[in-house]
Amino acid sequence: MNHPKMLWKPADDVVRQSNMVRFMTEVNRRFNLSLSDYDQLWQWSIDHIAEFWDLFWKFAGIISSKPYDQVVDDPKKMPGARWFAGAELNFAENLLRFRDDRTALIFQGEGQPLASMTYAELYAQTSRMAQALAAAGVRKGDRVAGFMPNMPQTIIAMLAAVSLGAIWSSSSPDFGIKGVLDRFGQIEPKVLVTADGYFYNGKAFDSLQRVGAILDQLPMVEKVVVVDYTCTQPDVTGVPNAIAWQDFLAPYQPTEMTFVQVPAGHPLYVMYSSGTTGKPKCMVQSHSGILTNQLKEHLLHCDLRREDVLFYFTTCGWMMWNWLVCGLGVGASLVLYDGSPFHPGPEVLWKLAETVGITIFGTSARYITALDEAGYQPASDCNLEKLRMICSTGSPLAVSGFEYAYREIKADMQLASISGGTDLNGCFALGNPMSPVHAGELQGRGLALKVYAYDDSGQPVYDQTGELVCTAAFPSMPVYFWNDDDGQRYQNAYFLKYPGVWTHGDFISINSQTKGITIYGRSDATLNPGGVRIGTADIYTALESLVEVADSVVVGQKWRDDVRVVLFVTLAKGIDLNDALTKKIKTTIREACSPRHVPAKVIQVTEIPYTINMKKVELAVRNVIHGKPVTNRDALANPDCLDQYEGLEELKR
Repeated sequence: MNHPKMLWKPADDVVRQSNMVRFMTEVNRRFNLSLSDYDQLWQWSIDHIAEFWDLFWKFAGIISSKPYDQVVDDPKKMPGARWFAGAELNFAENLLRFRDDRTALIFQGEGQPLASMTYAELYAQTSRMAQALAAAGVRKGDRVAGFMPNMPQTIIAMLAAVSLGAIWSSSSPDFGIKGVLDRFGQIEPKVLVTADGYFYNGKAFDSLQRVGAILDQLPMVEKVVVVDYTCTQPDVTGVPNAIAWQDFLAPYQPTEMTFVQVPAGHPLYVMYSSGTTGKPKCMVQSHSGILTNQLKEHLLHCDLRREDVLFYFTTCGWMMWNWLVCGLGVGASLVLYDGSPFHPGPEVLWKLAETVGITIFGTSARYITALDEAGYQPASDCNLEKLRMICSTGSPLAVSGFEYAYREIKADMQLASISGGTDLNGCFALGNPMSPVHAGELQGRGLALKVYAYDDSGQPVYDQTGELVCTAAFPSMPVYFWNDDDGQRYQNAYFLKYPGVWTHGDFISINSQTKGITIYGRSDATLNPGGVRIGTADIYTALESLVEVADSVVVGQKWRDDVRVVLFVTLAKGIDLNDALTKKIKTTIREACSPRHVPAKVIQVTEIPYTINMKKVELAVRNVIHGKPVTNRDALANPDCLDQYEGLEELKR
């Protein structure tokens, strides 16, 4: 494997002062070791999983009313390992440990004035909400659902529900009725929290009409709490059991909260798979698992501190919302944004970063690519002196995306491409403050995560592609799937290919020299022409050099007892696909990748399908061209575009 170009290296004093070096120093002191770099620390963490989490629990100052008797019963047991048995705690108590006048939340709704809330105010509002939910009958184990924009009330509702031992689950308000019912219909919430609408691309969208239709099929919902956001007095007459947020809280004054203490494995969140090929899987995650894993990523991998201003562009239907919220446990200021990242122009999030002093800016790879395509130069337009880190996820970030970020956003910063999943509400591979950044690579594997690339025989490989696997248990694994009494859906989701080994479904390679990771796309969308596995990300990267190609999706089509590569492209304005451009596309892919990557068919379309969280939907396209149903189109941002992929004559010859 070629040694990729180094784009950034942390300054020695930054490394020395990092939380990770502080933690490593404690490891050395406690176990009489002399670990000195990240690779050594990672190796120790996977060789001593119980010792790592025991020490990190103390390092993070996790609050629990009862200590654990054992960190983990058997880290080789997947699924089913028991974490922190005997401990009792509450996730919300850990996130509300700070109750001072430091800024907790900064909120920007599209076209709306900036608003902020201190930690003391957050605690007071959560106290009132918790009392109101308790009076409404919410008890330990009940479900409270949010159909909400990314705004402070969403966080308040989550913390209040969780403080009572209830289970929180959320969905973005841009989901369709079927998408919401496919999720909330499975978990049967007692209370639904919703806003009257949301803003996007210069328009206000009403949510209450859809909420009324949703509730027609959710008879178990006993109370609907409505936040006025897009108008001052929303009409809730069409929403049964509805009450305005301010009226729901009005009878209650802030008091000292009583956090219901629950066992370490008690359900905290229900998260959902994308649901593009079937009804979403409901993944149940625990108080201790999410708290320890996300604090590890915040404190150690992101070097997060109280003085940081942490932002992630996300909706409440994406796990990055849950990840962002856990930053409260460190005492940082969180920035919430609701709206389009390109309205009124590409500068909107960077002007926000300048105004509030964002230090860690999180977004999707697709957003970075879109900025590059728009020719926007944040460094020339905004003062980003406080920015020290960009996190990118959602899909693989191409080398050109890395280069754009260092050229046009900021030369002296850490660009952490991160990858994991909703399944673990965290990352298998991500950044760290001790290592350099190389173009196209994630900096390394997460601490205490025994991650490898496996070949088909189940052996670890370096410098070649393989399946991303994790060979030992980790705290944030789902404790179970909802309505999966025999555990078969859970088993089938991760443990069929390599028994007892978590197979995540990503196609990766690990660089033996840098220890960096390259993601090539979903392994279930991997192309197999002639029996040779090809990652789709290589083709997308090659196409980025062509100004004529605006976007693309590539899939494998079953053809004459083999698989052939089919490339769908959207083209720049005013350009149509012809023989010359088709030849140019194929030549570019051949030269950048290999002859096996060259598509048998190149077909122009008007739109590429994406999930609401901006992930390219290769599997849905593959299903459509093979005449198979896409059973949950409501998970897509633009489901109607799939119609143009159906019954194409060009794919019949």
